[in-house]
Amino acid sequence: MAKPHLGANMAARWSFWCVSATMAVALFIVYDVPSASAQRKKEMVLSEKVSQLMEWTNKRPVIRMNGDKFRRLVKAPPRNYSVIVMFTALQLHRQCVVCKQADEEFQILANSWRYSSAFTNRIFFAMVDFDEGSDVFQMLNMNSAPTFINFPAKGKPKRGDTYELQVRGFSAEQIARWIADRTDVNIRVIRPPNYAGPLMLGLLLAVIGGLVYLRRSNMEFLFNKTGWAFAALCFVLAMTSGQMWNHIRGPPYAHKNPHTGHVNYIHGSSQAQFVAETHIVLLFNGGVTLGMVLLCEAATSDMDIGKRKIMCVAGIGLVVLFFSWMLSIFRSKYHGYPYSFLMS
Repeated sequence: MAKPHLGANMAARWSFWCVSATMAVALFIVYDVPSASAQRKKEMVLSEKVSQLMEWTNKRPVIRMNGDKFRRLVKAPPRNYSVIVMFTALQLHRQCVVCKQADEEFQILANSWRYSSAFTNRIFFAMVDFDEGSDVFQMLNMNSAPTFINFPAKGKPKRGDTYELQVRGFSAEQIARWIADRTDVNIRVIRPPNYAGPLMLGLLLAVIGGLVYLRRSNMEFLFNKTGWAFAALCFVLAMTSGQMWNHIRGPPYAHKNPHTGHVNYIHGSSQAQFVAETHIVLLFNGGVTLGMVLLCEAATSDMDIGKRKIMCVAGIGLVVLFFSWMLSIFRSKYHGYPYSFLMS
Protein backbone atom coordinates (compact mmCIF):
# COMPACT_ATOMS: atom_id res chain seq x y z
CA MET A 1 0.00 0.00 0.00
CA ALA A 2 3.01 2.32 0.45
CA LYS A 3 4.05 2.31 -3.20
CA PRO A 4 0.91 4.00 -4.61
CA HIS A 5 1.11 6.58 -1.81
CA LEU A 6 4.77 7.34 -2.67
CA GLY A 7 3.94 7.64 -6.36
CA ALA A 8 1.13 10.05 -5.62
CA ASN A 9 3.47 12.27 -3.59
CA MET A 10 6.04 12.33 -6.36
CA ALA A 11 3.39 13.19 -8.90
CA ALA A 12 2.12 16.02 -6.71
CA ARG A 13 5.63 17.40 -6.24
CA TRP A 14 6.35 17.18 -9.95
CA SER A 15 3.11 18.97 -10.71
CA PHE A 16 3.97 21.70 -8.16
CA TRP A 17 7.41 22.32 -9.66
CA CYS A 18 6.00 22.42 -13.19
CA VAL A 19 3.42 24.99 -12.18
CA SER A 20 6.04 27.04 -10.31
CA ALA A 21 8.42 26.97 -13.27
CA THR A 22 5.62 27.97 -15.63
CA MET A 23 4.65 30.89 -13.42
CA ALA A 24 8.28 32.00 -13.10
CA VAL A 25 8.72 31.95 -16.87
CA ALA A 26 5.47 33.85 -17.29
CA LEU A 27 6.50 36.48 -14.75
CA PHE A 28 9.92 36.83 -16.41
CA ILE A 29 8.29 37.38 -19.78
CA VAL A 30 5.74 39.80 -18.34
CA TYR A 31 8.32 41.98 -16.52
CA ASP A 32 11.48 41.59 -18.59
CA VAL A 33 10.06 42.17 -22.04
CA PRO A 34 8.63 45.61 -21.20
CA SER A 35 11.85 46.46 -19.31
CA ALA A 36 13.98 45.57 -22.32
CA SER A 37 11.62 47.48 -24.56
CA ALA A 38 11.80 50.54 -22.30
CA GLN A 39 15.61 50.34 -22.26
CA ARG A 40 15.73 50.21 -26.07
CA LYS A 41 13.36 53.16 -26.27
CA LYS A 42 15.51 55.10 -23.78
CA GLU A 43 18.65 54.42 -25.80
CA MET A 44 16.87 55.45 -28.98
CA VAL A 45 15.72 58.76 -27.45
CA LEU A 46 19.22 59.45 -26.11
CA SER A 47 20.76 58.70 -29.50
CA GLU A 48 18.34 61.09 -31.20
CA LYS A 49 19.12 63.87 -28.69
CA VAL A 50 22.89 63.46 -29.08
CA SER A 51 22.60 63.37 -32.88
CA GLN A 52 20.49 66.53 -32.86
CA LEU A 53 22.94 68.36 -30.60
CA MET A 54 25.92 67.25 -32.68
CA GLU A 55 24.21 68.47 -35.86
CA TRP A 56 23.54 71.90 -34.36
CA THR A 57 27.04 72.11 -32.87
CA ASN A 58 28.61 71.44 -36.26
CA LYS A 59 26.73 74.44 -37.61
CA ARG A 60 27.21 76.74 -34.61
CA PRO A 61 29.30 75.87 -31.50
CA VAL A 62 26.87 77.70 -29.19
CA ILE A 63 23.33 76.33 -29.61
CA ARG A 64 20.53 78.89 -29.25
CA MET A 65 17.67 77.42 -27.25
CA ASN A 66 14.13 78.45 -26.44
CA GLY A 67 11.96 77.01 -23.69
CA ASP A 68 10.94 73.85 -25.59
CA LYS A 69 14.48 72.95 -26.65
CA PHE A 70 15.81 73.59 -23.16
CA ARG A 71 13.24 71.37 -21.47
CA ARG A 72 13.66 68.57 -24.02
CA LEU A 73 17.44 68.52 -24.45
CA VAL A 74 18.76 69.88 -21.15
CA LYS A 75 16.23 69.17 -18.41
CA ALA A 76 14.49 65.98 -19.56
CA PRO A 77 16.19 62.57 -19.19
CA PRO A 78 17.83 60.52 -20.55
CA ARG A 79 21.11 62.42 -20.85
CA ASN A 80 24.72 61.21 -20.82
CA TYR A 81 26.24 64.59 -21.66
CA SER A 82 26.79 67.89 -19.85
CA VAL A 83 25.45 71.19 -21.15
CA ILE A 84 27.03 74.53 -20.29
CA VAL A 85 24.24 77.09 -20.65
CA MET A 86 24.69 80.85 -20.72
CA PHE A 87 21.56 82.73 -19.71
CA THR A 88 21.77 86.20 -21.19
CA ALA A 89 19.93 89.23 -22.57
CA LEU A 90 21.52 90.32 -25.85
CA GLN A 91 18.74 92.38 -27.38
CA LEU A 92 19.64 96.04 -27.84
CA HIS A 93 16.69 97.32 -25.83
CA ARG A 94 17.98 95.40 -22.79
CA GLN A 95 21.16 97.54 -22.83
CA CYS A 96 23.23 94.80 -21.20
CA VAL A 97 26.82 95.68 -22.08
CA VAL A 98 28.18 92.92 -19.86
CA CYS A 99 26.04 90.36 -21.70
CA LYS A 100 27.68 91.31 -24.99
CA GLN A 101 31.17 91.04 -23.53
CA ALA A 102 30.42 87.70 -21.86
CA ASP A 103 28.91 86.36 -25.09
CA GLU A 104 32.12 87.12 -26.99
CA GLU A 105 34.19 85.18 -24.44
CA PHE A 106 31.67 82.32 -24.43
CA GLN A 107 31.84 82.09 -28.24
CA ILE A 108 35.65 81.96 -28.10
CA LEU A 109 35.49 79.14 -25.55
CA ALA A 110 32.91 77.14 -27.52
CA ASN A 111 34.86 77.53 -30.76
CA SER A 112 38.05 76.41 -29.01
CA TRP A 113 36.27 73.22 -27.90
CA ARG A 114 34.47 72.62 -31.20
CA TYR A 115 37.66 72.75 -33.28
CA SER A 116 39.83 70.98 -30.72
CA SER A 117 41.30 67.57 -31.46
CA ALA A 118 39.78 66.36 -28.17
CA PHE A 119 36.23 67.34 -29.19
CA THR A 120 33.60 64.76 -28.15
CA ASN A 121 29.88 64.63 -27.41
CA ARG A 122 30.50 64.66 -23.64
CA ILE A 123 29.77 68.36 -23.38
CA PHE A 124 27.77 70.94 -25.36
CA PHE A 125 27.48 74.73 -25.18
CA ALA A 126 24.12 76.48 -25.33
CA MET A 127 22.57 79.85 -24.62
CA VAL A 128 19.10 81.02 -23.62
CA ASP A 129 18.24 84.64 -24.35
CA PHE A 130 15.69 86.24 -22.05
CA ASP A 131 13.57 87.43 -24.99
CA GLU A 132 13.53 83.92 -26.49
CA GLY A 133 13.12 81.89 -23.32
CA SER A 134 11.69 84.03 -20.53
CA ASP A 135 9.80 80.95 -19.29
CA VAL A 136 13.15 79.27 -18.62
CA PHE A 137 14.27 82.23 -16.49
CA GLN A 138 11.02 81.97 -14.52
CA MET A 139 11.36 78.21 -14.14
CA LEU A 140 14.87 78.60 -12.67
CA ASN A 141 13.94 81.68 -10.58
CA MET A 142 16.66 83.63 -12.33
CA ASN A 143 16.61 87.44 -12.21
CA SER A 144 20.05 88.46 -13.48
CA ALA A 145 22.13 88.01 -16.59
CA PRO A 146 24.59 86.85 -17.72
CA THR A 147 24.65 83.60 -15.74
CA PHE A 148 26.51 80.38 -16.55
CA ILE A 149 25.19 77.02 -15.28
CA ASN A 150 26.52 73.52 -15.85
CA PHE A 151 23.79 70.89 -16.23
CA PRO A 152 25.64 67.64 -15.49
CA ALA A 153 25.11 64.34 -17.24
CA LYS A 154 23.61 62.82 -14.10
CA GLY A 155 21.45 64.49 -11.51
CA LYS A 156 20.54 68.12 -10.98
CA PRO A 157 22.96 71.07 -10.91
CA LYS A 158 24.63 71.58 -7.54
CA ARG A 159 25.77 74.82 -5.97
CA GLY A 160 29.18 74.62 -7.63
CA ASP A 161 27.58 74.19 -11.06
CA THR A 162 26.66 77.89 -11.10
CA TYR A 163 29.63 79.96 -12.24
CA GLU A 164 30.69 82.75 -9.86
CA LEU A 165 30.79 85.51 -12.44
CA GLN A 166 31.28 88.36 -9.99
CA VAL A 167 34.30 86.66 -8.42
CA ARG A 168 36.05 85.04 -11.40
CA GLY A 169 35.07 87.35 -14.23
CA PHE A 170 33.89 86.11 -17.62
CA SER A 171 37.14 85.55 -19.52
CA ALA A 172 37.19 82.35 -21.58
CA GLU A 173 40.19 81.04 -19.65
CA GLN A 174 38.42 81.39 -16.29
CA ILE A 175 35.27 79.68 -17.57
CA ALA A 176 37.41 76.87 -19.03
CA ARG A 177 38.99 76.25 -15.60
CA TRP A 178 35.54 76.09 -14.02
CA ILE A 179 34.35 73.62 -16.69
CA ALA A 180 37.41 71.43 -16.09
CA ASP A 181 36.60 71.38 -12.39
CA ARG A 182 32.94 70.44 -12.93
CA THR A 183 33.19 68.04 -15.91
CA ASP A 184 36.84 66.89 -16.13
CA VAL A 185 36.89 68.24 -19.69
CA ASN A 186 39.96 70.38 -20.31
CA ILE A 187 39.59 73.04 -22.99
CA ARG A 188 42.58 74.91 -24.38
CA VAL A 189 41.37 78.39 -25.25
CA ILE A 190 42.55 79.58 -28.65
CA ARG A 191 41.88 83.23 -29.31
CA PRO A 192 41.73 84.76 -32.79
CA PRO A 193 44.82 86.85 -33.58
CA ASN A 194 44.65 90.43 -32.32
CA TYR A 195 47.02 92.81 -34.04
CA ALA A 196 45.94 95.92 -32.13
CA GLY A 197 48.49 95.40 -29.37
CA PRO A 198 51.55 94.98 -31.62
CA LEU A 199 50.42 97.90 -33.79
CA MET A 200 50.04 100.20 -30.78
CA LEU A 201 53.44 99.11 -29.44
CA GLY A 202 55.02 99.72 -32.81
CA LEU A 203 53.39 103.16 -33.01
CA LEU A 204 54.61 104.05 -29.51
CA LEU A 205 58.17 102.96 -30.32
CA ALA A 206 58.02 104.95 -33.56
CA VAL A 207 56.90 108.09 -31.70
CA ILE A 208 59.62 107.67 -29.07
CA GLY A 209 62.21 107.02 -31.77
CA GLY A 210 61.05 110.10 -33.68
CA LEU A 211 61.30 112.31 -30.59
CA VAL A 212 64.78 111.01 -29.79
CA TYR A 213 65.86 111.63 -33.38
CA LEU A 214 64.51 115.19 -33.37
CA ARG A 215 66.18 115.91 -30.05
CA ARG A 216 69.37 114.02 -30.85
CA SER A 217 71.46 117.19 -30.44
CA ASN A 218 70.12 117.73 -26.92
CA MET A 219 69.43 114.62 -24.82
CA GLU A 220 69.04 116.38 -21.50
CA PHE A 221 65.30 115.64 -21.46
CA LEU A 222 66.18 111.99 -20.75
CA PHE A 223 67.60 113.12 -17.40
CA ASN A 224 64.56 115.22 -16.43
CA LYS A 225 63.63 114.12 -12.92
CA THR A 226 60.13 115.54 -13.13
CA GLY A 227 59.34 113.55 -16.26
CA TRP A 228 60.59 110.29 -14.80
CA ALA A 229 58.79 110.97 -11.52
CA PHE A 230 55.52 111.61 -13.36
CA ALA A 231 55.89 108.39 -15.39
CA ALA A 232 56.64 106.37 -12.25
CA LEU A 233 53.68 107.93 -10.45
CA CYS A 234 51.31 107.03 -13.30
CA PHE A 235 52.56 103.44 -13.22
CA VAL A 236 52.10 103.20 -9.44
CA LEU A 237 48.58 104.63 -9.60
CA ALA A 238 47.62 102.20 -12.37
CA MET A 239 48.91 99.19 -10.43
CA THR A 240 47.42 100.17 -7.07
CA SER A 241 44.00 100.76 -8.62
CA GLY A 242 43.72 97.09 -9.72
CA GLN A 243 44.51 97.21 -13.43
CA MET A 244 46.56 94.00 -13.27
CA TRP A 245 43.68 92.22 -11.54
CA ASN A 246 41.44 93.29 -14.44
CA HIS A 247 43.95 91.96 -16.95
CA ILE A 248 44.13 88.57 -15.23
CA ARG A 249 40.46 88.05 -14.27
CA GLY A 250 38.69 89.94 -17.05
CA PRO A 251 35.80 91.33 -14.96
CA PRO A 252 32.85 93.21 -16.52
CA TYR A 253 33.02 97.00 -16.78
CA ALA A 254 29.87 97.39 -14.68
CA HIS A 255 26.73 95.45 -13.83
CA LYS A 256 23.25 96.41 -14.94
CA ASN A 257 20.21 94.73 -13.46
CA PRO A 258 18.07 93.66 -16.47
CA HIS A 259 14.85 94.15 -14.50
CA THR A 260 15.40 97.43 -12.66
CA GLY A 261 17.94 98.95 -15.04
CA HIS A 262 20.11 100.02 -12.09
CA VAL A 263 23.83 100.10 -12.94
CA ASN A 264 26.41 99.22 -10.28
CA TYR A 265 29.94 100.55 -10.78
CA ILE A 266 31.23 99.32 -7.39
CA HIS A 267 31.14 95.61 -6.60
CA GLY A 268 29.55 94.85 -3.26
CA SER A 269 32.09 92.19 -2.29
CA SER A 270 35.73 92.41 -1.27
CA GLN A 271 36.48 89.36 -3.42
CA ALA A 272 35.77 91.01 -6.78
CA GLN A 273 35.68 94.34 -8.61
CA PHE A 274 34.43 95.98 -11.80
CA VAL A 275 36.60 97.73 -14.38
CA ALA A 276 34.76 100.99 -13.70
CA GLU A 277 35.63 100.58 -10.04
CA THR A 278 39.36 100.56 -10.82
CA HIS A 279 38.97 103.76 -12.83
CA ILE A 280 37.19 105.42 -9.92
CA VAL A 281 39.87 104.28 -7.48
CA LEU A 282 42.55 105.53 -9.88
CA LEU A 283 40.88 108.95 -9.97
CA PHE A 284 40.59 109.12 -6.17
CA ASN A 285 44.19 108.04 -5.64
CA GLY A 286 45.26 110.65 -8.15
CA GLY A 287 43.30 113.32 -6.28
CA VAL A 288 44.93 112.39 -2.96
CA THR A 289 48.36 112.37 -4.61
CA LEU A 290 47.80 115.79 -6.19
CA GLY A 291 46.76 117.14 -2.81
CA MET A 292 49.94 115.84 -1.21
CA VAL A 293 52.06 117.33 -4.00
CA LEU A 294 50.43 120.73 -3.47
CA LEU A 295 51.10 120.52 0.27
CA CYS A 296 54.75 119.67 -0.34
CA GLU A 297 55.09 122.52 -2.83
CA ALA A 298 53.42 124.94 -0.41
CA ALA A 299 55.95 124.01 2.27
CA THR A 300 59.10 124.12 0.11
CA SER A 301 58.31 126.61 -2.68
CA ASP A 302 59.89 130.08 -2.92
CA MET A 303 56.63 131.68 -4.07
CA ASP A 304 54.97 134.50 -2.15
CA ILE A 305 53.06 133.63 0.99
CA GLY A 306 49.62 134.25 -0.58
CA LYS A 307 50.07 131.66 -3.31
CA ARG A 308 51.53 129.19 -0.85
CA LYS A 309 48.45 129.56 1.39
CA ILE A 310 46.16 128.90 -1.59
CA MET A 311 48.18 125.80 -2.50
CA CYS A 312 48.02 124.60 1.11
CA VAL A 313 44.26 125.03 1.36
CA ALA A 314 43.72 123.37 -2.04
CA GLY A 315 45.98 120.47 -1.07
CA ILE A 316 44.19 119.89 2.22
CA GLY A 317 40.81 120.06 0.45
CA LEU A 318 41.84 117.51 -2.18
CA VAL A 319 43.25 115.08 0.38
CA VAL A 320 40.20 115.31 2.64
CA LEU A 321 37.67 115.06 -0.18
CA PHE A 322 39.19 112.19 -2.17
CA PHE A 323 40.37 110.23 0.87
CA SER A 324 36.85 110.43 2.30
CA TRP A 325 35.38 109.10 -0.96
CA MET A 326 38.00 106.37 -1.07
CA LEU A 327 37.12 105.29 2.46
CA SER A 328 33.42 105.20 1.55
CA ILE A 329 34.19 102.70 -1.23
CA PHE A 330 36.23 100.64 1.21
CA ARG A 331 33.34 100.57 3.69
CA SER A 332 30.86 99.50 0.99
CA LYS A 333 33.05 96.51 0.09
CA TYR A 334 34.17 95.51 3.59
CA HIS A 335 30.88 95.44 5.46
CA GLY A 336 31.22 96.17 9.15
CA TYR A 337 34.38 98.25 8.77
CA PRO A 338 34.25 100.49 11.87
CA TYR A 339 36.10 103.60 10.71
CA SER A 340 34.78 106.53 8.71
CA PHE A 341 35.92 109.99 7.70
CA LEU A 342 33.60 112.94 6.95
CA MET A 343 31.50 111.91 3.91
CA SER A 344 32.33 108.22 4.20
